Parts: sequence; C-alpha cells; structure tokens
Amino acid sequence: MAFRQRKVYQRQCSAPLDVIAFRATITAIRRITLRYGKLASMKPVIPNVLTIAGVDPSGGAGVIADVKAISAQGAYACAVVATLTAQNTKVVDAVLAIDPSFVARQLETLYADVRIDALKIGMLGQAAVIEVVADRLARHDTPHRVLDPVMVAKSGDALLEKTAIGALRETLLPLATIITPNLPEAGVLLEARAVETIKEMYRVAERLRELLPSSGARWVYLKGGHLPGGDALDLLTDGDRMIELNMARVDTKNTHGTGCTLSAALAALLPQMGDVLEAARRAKAYVTEALRYADQLSVGGGHGPVHHFHAMWRPRVT
Repeated sequence: MAFRQRKVYQRQCSAPLDVIAFRATITAIRRITLRYGKLASMKPVIPNVLTIAGVDPSGGAGVIADVKAISAQGAYACAVVATLTAQNTKVVDAVLAIDPSFVARQLETLYADVRIDALKIGMLGQAAVIEVVADRLARHDTPHRVLDPVMVAKSGDALLEKTAIGALRETLLPLATIITPNLPEAGVLLEARAVETIKEMYRVAERLRELLPSSGARWVYLKGGHLPGGDALDLLTDGDRMIELNMARVDTKNTHGTGCTLSAALAALLPQMGDVLEAARRAKAYVTEALRYADQLSVGGGHGPVHHFHAMWRPRVT
C-alpha cells in the first residue's frame, strides 16, 4: 500500500501538497462510502443446511428431528431421505431401504438449485446408499460436513447393516470435516470394545482423529453420554488440541434423538459461528436445555424426544 501511495505522489508532485492531501481525502471518503453503502444494502444470509438421514415417524430422531434442530438454530433446513423406518419411542419395527439411485437423484436435484452451506449425514442404512452419497458429495465443495455415524437406535435396534461399516469408514470419513460418534459407535469404527472410562475416551478420540485425513481442519466430537456419573462429558479434538465439553447430566428418560439433534445443531451453527469450538459449545448447550425441558412433552411411552423448541414454545395450562 505504501509503494502505491508513493507512486501517486510522484505523478502529482507538481501540485501543491495541500491539494494532494485534499484529493486523497476525497478519494478515501468515496471509497468508504461506496464500501459501507454496499454493506448496508446487503441482506443477511441465512445458511442453508442439508440433512441426509432416515425418517423416524415419531419425530424424535432422523430428518424430522434434524429439521427441528436446524430451524431452532436459525438456519434453513433441507432434507434428503436416505431410508425409512417403522418405529416409535419403544421399538424400531422395520427398516425400508430407499433405492440408492433415488437418493442420488434427490441430491443432484437439490444441489442443482440450492446453495448448501453445511450438511449433516445421519442414518444411511446400507452400503450402497453410503457409497452413492459419498460419490455425490465428493462433487460439491460444501464447507462444513458433519458425519453422525448412526448405527444403533435408543431402543437397541440396529440401524446400519454390519456389511456397511467398512463402506462408511472408507468413503464417508474422508469427506467429513467433523464426526460425532458416541462411545459404542467409536468402538465399532475402531474395531475395538466400547470405552468404559474417561481416561480411555482421550485415547479413543485421538485414534478417531487418525482415521480422518491429515490435511485441512478435521475434528472429532466424541460424545461421552454413555458413561455413568453426574456429568455428561464430551471431547473435541483436531489432533492438536483436546477440549473438554462438560455439563451436568439431565435426569430424564426422554433422550430419544439426542445424537441426531446435536449433529444437526452443530451443522447449523458452523456456518454462522465460523469457529468449530464455539459452534460445538453452543450445540451442546442447546441439547442440554432440550433435555432439561423434554418432560414438558408427552410423546409415547418409551424414550421420548428432547424438546427442540424449548426456547420458543410455552406449555399450555389445561
């Protein structure tokens, strides 16, 4: 910048110095006015966030829960349905796979028209769907890609074919910018037993990070909710830093869809925060409050959903 100013002065050295200063001031004012005039006329951009997951008819998990969580974080939710389930708060009665070519068609049609600022991948169910999702997403440079490796429902029912685990590890992990496994899912990804202590969590988080590409900003958000105790401790690491995210555990049986909700909220917050740590903190705080207010809802007789709209709804007195 100094060199450019020096050249201007040399070209105009025949003019009086006060004239040169006046002209420079006017030019600077014009530039500032133009710049801030453009900024003032710009509309705020609400991020478009895509969830690719299965359908839970009870609304506690899957794309329905994701759309609620994304909306609650102030983002616009888009959804691609990867699989269908017949389930409620007690049981997953059946799973119906969607033709992989139609999953691909959904993605292609959406990306052809809609700007996607972040995405979350949840239940995909089978290897063929995993492979087609990985193939289509590799063609698009979506900045934030959250992978929640859904494998087992809260009821204990399997949501991912065992033969699909290898495909998930080999094709989707390399595309993710952040993964959000719980402790049993971490054990499956590492082909090891599930974590039993906080000390083991640290090593598992490090090993999970080693599964991700070394280039670029890649993160592991390891959820520790399966460990006993009064605190719900999660770990966040990029391979260089290990950060504890700790909050008091909420005493409620209504925990259905907590993993889906966290990853969807994280995907919605990342393009707004621009900082992974801050987005992770806010996502965890949101889920904690959604658990705290979950008992205001009355949905089913099993593990009910968290309250996605706890900050917006007020219970009616009857």
